[in-house]
Amino acid sequence: MDFARIEAFLVLCNELHFGRTAERLHISQPRVSRLVAALETEIGGALFDRTSRRVTLTPLGARLRDDLAPVYEQLTAALAAASSLARSPAGVLRIGFTATTAVPALDELVVAFERAHPDCTLWLHEVDLTDSMGPLQAGEIDVMVCWHVLDEPGLTRGPAIAEYPQALAVGADHPLAGERDVSVEVLADHPVPNWVHRGLDDHIRQAMIPSRTPFGRPVAVHPTPVRTIGEVASLIARGQVVLPVPDSMHNRFGNEHIVLVPIHDMPAVPLGLIWRTAYENARIRALVQTARACTPLSPPNRRAV
Repeated sequence: MDFARIEAFLVLCNELHFGRTAERLHISQPRVSRLVAALETEIGGALFDRTSRRVTLTPLGARLRDDLAPVYEQLTAALAAASSLARSPAGVLRIGFTATTAVPALDELVVAFERAHPDCTLWLHEVDLTDSMGPLQAGEIDVMVCWHVLDEPGLTRGPAIAEYPQALAVGADHPLAGERDVSVEVLADHPVPNWVHRGLDDHIRQAMIPSRTPFGRPVAVHPTPVRTIGEVASLIARGQVVLPVPDSMHNRFGNEHIVLVPIHDMPAVPLGLIWRTAYENARIRALVQTARACTPLSPPNRRAV
């Protein structure tokens, strides 16, 4: 049933005057007449007795009014509540991050958001590197803080909160450890870790650890599968693999035997927000607004971890 017809009917039941009903609804009087007439046609009976001097309810109209009024009130209350929920950032916002994206820029964003929106509670959840996008797709988190190398249908990529140059993580005794900087082409001369990821888009893998260099040379993969930062750090420190990483990883390996050497011909990697487009809400929009107000950090290259 047309909601506008019900609204016109109930207002006319209160006013018993087409002109005043039109004023309350901010529509024309002929529009009110058409809505009521259409409802009467749908019902199959007259709801009002109309004369040139007054409007009164028929018994059928009175019965319909008594049945519809409480339902209409519940419906309008539900719509108002949904609208309030959609517009208000109050509630819980679940933010996911990984071991590679827990950076000072994330801490700054969280602090700024909590100050601006004390009625919103943030839950930060570290996501397993082997399935970094799974919790977002499953609805276990609302927003993911990740490297902006992903562009998929159904996901919205929000603003960057930081941007980091790329470096090559090598063991302190590795031949490349003493270089001022290196080219991405050195990846063809040294194996990279064999990351085990579930559901990781090949576009992400290629952006972070390419299978070929820009000149088309293949990049060898170490035979040992790894799942955690600790496992990767062990291989790097022992000189068995090298790994291109954002410069933010300078303090994430926790191993003094790892050095970061700047890669001069790989683009900087932006770190930002991503969420499921269909589930965007006021809390996510408020977080985006805060992120845009924050100045992205672009830290300098670092060599020692």
